[in-house]
Amino acid sequence: MPPRPDLAPSLLAAVRAQDFGATPDSARGGAPVAHFPSLDLAVIDFGVGAAQPPRWANVLFSREHPQGVVAALDGRAGAAANLRFDQDLQGPNGDSIAWAPDADWSRLPFVPLAGRGALRFVAPYPASLLKLMVAVGLGLALDRGLIADWPAALLPMIVVSDNDATTECVALLHKVAMVDALNARLAQLGLVTLQMHGTRPDGGWRNADGAGVGRIHMTAWDTARLLWLLTPQAPPPPWLPRGSLLLQPATAGQLLQVLRRQAVNDVLSSGSLREVPGWVPGLPDPPAFAHKTGTTENYASDAGIVQFESHCYIVAWLSSLGSRYAPDPRCATTWRTPALGAAIHRLIEAGA
Repeated sequence: MPPRPDLAPSLLAAVRAQDFGATPDSARGGAPVAHFPSLDLAVIDFGVGAAQPPRWANVLFSREHPQGVVAALDGRAGAAANLRFDQDLQGPNGDSIAWAPDADWSRLPFVPLAGRGALRFVAPYPASLLKLMVAVGLGLALDRGLIADWPAALLPMIVVSDNDATTECVALLHKVAMVDALNARLAQLGLVTLQMHGTRPDGGWRNADGAGVGRIHMTAWDTARLLWLLTPQAPPPPWLPRGSLLLQPATAGQLLQVLRRQAVNDVLSSGSLREVPGWVPGLPDPPAFAHKTGTTENYASDAGIVQFESHCYIVAWLSSLGSRYAPDPRCATTWRTPALGAAIHRLIEAGA
């Protein structure tokens, strides 16, 4: 069987084709963004059936890398050798100061997050995508016998991204001493950019609680690898010793069933926005796309597992393109984002 094409050039081309640098910014009166946005995209394609080996790529764009860079990933799907990630920043008033139109990155006190490569990437806050980590923490607590069952708050936290339900779930993680244990387990699995810090025993997880921006972190590649560990069709993760598990298979399957019920489809998939003028289709909607989104004024993220016919792939996206770049108040981000989702789906379908 001939080798499968490298995904990275196709992903670079797909992002460039959307011309994200021309995205209108409401903070600039609708003028294009002052600086190229930060975009972090990872895809893992498991192919059709067991006969095809998986392939993967991570491409990243920012004001420092407007043409995009390719993460140097080895044949074991380990961490990128050429990247270092810096933490996002929160100002004294709780503002996301790195993404203001006049932000001068040379004067901002960025703190290293992970990696020692020569290429710097400031990791955008994941927004409500962080609820995927919270759900995994609950699954770990269930597998360890620390809770008897999934809490009722899991469903609204994931399916409609309810913030009060998230507070309840985070409080439960604190009650069973699972927050630090979650961070430790993710680090043991090599997912060192997935971190939750600053959350409170009463469930506080937002900026005003001492958490949020700059304290809770995710990157596309580690998020994609987290999802690999939840995908039943996936081969064993090559960066880990054989037999390594994130969650017990039954627990992972239950979490996937919840992700397949996702009702917020307004980032890479766009089924929630069909009635909005100018609607742009994106990735397939659930249940084909089992995923979680995250959006605020400054951020839009989306990550999940796409299953169609006998094909399966993972996509993870984190960006600095939140609702301030949206063409309509009902939108969470620019139409360029679901257009990219559709482009990714086409290239996976074509095997490009």
